[in-house]
Amino acid sequence: MTIHQQTSKKPQVAIMNAVHDLPVLVARDLGLFKDEGLDIDFVTTPGMAQITTSHLVKFDSIFDRPLDSVYNEGGVDQYRMCEWGIMKRAVEADCGGLRKRKIVALGASMSKFAIVVAPDSHYYEPEMLKDKDIAVTPNNGSHFTTLKMMEGFLTPEHVKTTHAGSMQKRLDAVRQGKVAAASVMEPWISVAQKWGLRILIESHSTRSEAAGDDLDGPTLAKMFRAQSEACKVLEKDPTPYIHYFIKETGGLLEPHEFQAWRLLHAAPQPYTRERFDDTYNWTVKWNMTVPGATYENTVDNRAWA
Repeated sequence: MTIHQQTSKKPQVAIMNAVHDLPVLVARDLGLFKDEGLDIDFVTTPGMAQITTSHLVKFDSIFDRPLDSVYNEGGVDQYRMCEWGIMKRAVEADCGGLRKRKIVALGASMSKFAIVVAPDSHYYEPEMLKDKDIAVTPNNGSHFTTLKMMEGFLTPEHVKTTHAGSMQKRLDAVRQGKVAAASVMEPWISVAQKWGLRILIESHSTRSEAAGDDLDGPTLAKMFRAQSEACKVLEKDPTPYIHYFIKETGGLLEPHEFQAWRLLHAAPQPYTRERFDDTYNWTVKWNMTVPGATYENTVDNRAWA
């Protein structure tokens, strides 16, 4: 069992996209972290859902991307991404000698992703995208969730993904006929609906929470309790926090046009061995990460120890 020292410095928590960081944003805004006795530095990194994102993402290695680079350099201690993306990063960082991170919880946000096509396209069901390019962010939530949605309709060799840039850029690529479809999350599903694009399929996608070995269990437990309280607030009424999504679109959406019914949150939970086995084996099956990892060297539910 790993022994974790009590955290002495301020925890540094990454914030990237509202759709999977909303409970963190709400907990920060309402002082719920402070109520738990925490003093946290929040570090904003570019996300593909933000219209202002102008960085050129490097795809040769996931660890060269903005959030990953900041974590590897010690600029943040804790962050969340799609469940499969965290799995890949936790497994491959350990294999590659990079700063270690463990899966420390099943996260609070169940983000919606949708595969959309042009309104005048001849694609009316997912299987009609056989051998057609679907725009995603490689090795991030849109990529993994696209595979999840499509594997019930097509065998792996017929599911084709490509990169077309940010969420806005991939919607533009669909409208211009450069790609057959695009996988996007909120608020860009709402933008796609506003623009008249057709939704073929959509699915929730869970988050996982990752943390470095130097962030102790009691501190993580406090962080997750604050997020849990934020989830209760969001369940009652997310309206006061929709502005985070509207901002990401740069004014392409008005508040009343955002489809808040797609938001789904729940308290962070321990990451179980069964969950690890199912998710890790699925990721390896799609050749999205390397084989050989174990529950013991990838998961640490220290917040519940």
